[in-house]
Amino acid sequence: MKDFEIPVALKQLITPNQAFHYRIIPVGKKGTVVKLKTDHSDLKSLASELAILLNFEAELVSETTENIQSYLTYNYRQTTEEVQELNSTNFLEQLLQTAKDFNSSDIHLEAYENHCRVRFRLDGKLKEQYNIPLNEYPQLINQIKIQAGLDISQKRLSQDGRITVKSASDDFDIRVSTMPTLYGEKVVLRILKRDAQAVELKELGFNPRELKLYLEGVKMPNGIVLISGPTGSGKTTTLYGTLKLLNKEATNILTIEDPIEYTLDGINQVQLKEDIGFDFPTALRTFLRQDPDIIMVGEIRDDKTANMAIKAALTGHLVLSTIHTNSAWATISRLIDMGVAPYLLASTLNMSVAQRLVRKLCNNCKKEVVASSEVFPESFKGKDNIKKHFVPVGCNHCYFTGYDGRKAIYEIIPITKDLETAIKHNELQIDDYLAANNLNTLKSNAVAMIISGETSIEELYSILAN
Repeated sequence: MKDFEIPVALKQLITPNQAFHYRIIPVGKKGTVVKLKTDHSDLKSLASELAILLNFEAELVSETTENIQSYLTYNYRQTTEEVQELNSTNFLEQLLQTAKDFNSSDIHLEAYENHCRVRFRLDGKLKEQYNIPLNEYPQLINQIKIQAGLDISQKRLSQDGRITVKSASDDFDIRVSTMPTLYGEKVVLRILKRDAQAVELKELGFNPRELKLYLEGVKMPNGIVLISGPTGSGKTTTLYGTLKLLNKEATNILTIEDPIEYTLDGINQVQLKEDIGFDFPTALRTFLRQDPDIIMVGEIRDDKTANMAIKAALTGHLVLSTIHTNSAWATISRLIDMGVAPYLLASTLNMSVAQRLVRKLCNNCKKEVVASSEVFPESFKGKDNIKKHFVPVGCNHCYFTGYDGRKAIYEIIPITKDLETAIKHNELQIDDYLAANNLNTLKSNAVAMIISGETSIEELYSILAN
């Protein structure tokens, strides 16, 4: 719906709440006069009110209600708090709150030769939200650094910090990462959800059989459960949903994380501090002296962490962790490459899980079309089985993105006696085993989602091509 897209420089002349309240859309600017479209019936009275409210002269033009609604939905999202002008001393506070209200996962602040911009990551995709004057960008970056406890004089090295935001409606944490670029520092702010009480495993995307298999693996008294996937695939959310389920008074649960993304009452959560030597292996050695029942390791990054996790599982503990691999079975070869002995891995691994986060098509506007071979990756062998599929269109309900929400898709491989033998002998081709035991892979689940119309081929293209 590019017909309703307006440039960011115009869009930020008014706040989302002003746009929705007065039903006005800035579509042009000449000197100090801004041209606004509206479906308001009394242009004269609206112009008088806007003259007092806005810091520019408004030229009003009539537009249909339907088009105004499309402009509003495509360009703005209503928030619980009013976003002030860019030169406001509260702009950073309002920026963070707005991103949280939009359910954004990350905020990107970027400097270029002639402009600076702010982008929000919404449902996994970046969207530009604001332009910032070049002369105001350094002040905003320093404000972020001060709140995050970083050195404002250090602009040539990357820095990491954390901000705690407390507002009347919500408390949340922000992870801050700065990096020097050609025209200034780039800052990425990751919004961390504090409370995991609302995370429910059954709502994440498991089908009934997958959920049953997963619960059997995590309810074992010892062993390792590994979840793999790229950054942003929802691994941590799945882990916290698991911890919430396992969190009982009789169970001692310890976690080591970088960063702590959620908090759960009754669980002992530890923040990694590599700058003082408190890394994953060191924490795991300490954990084993803390009488744990369940240990959650945020990520297995190296051979030392992998071998410490194996040791913890061998000594009678349940270990939950994540790892970056492309599939559940690829986790096995990755750990062996890290130096974990195959016989130890075979005897400790309960289950290997892979997952991805997928945007769901909007049910109000998705469109069914006939499938052609051109829309599939060349390497995908199942294209002849898909005769029709759905494509995104965009409407007021989905902010003209064509998508509405996300869900996880899973690949779950419980480690049976047959697979233990395969791991010990380093036999890593198990496609026939998966088919014989009716175990869904990421690709088979992706195909099922396409056929059912839950999502688009475009959204799952990389999985089909793998």
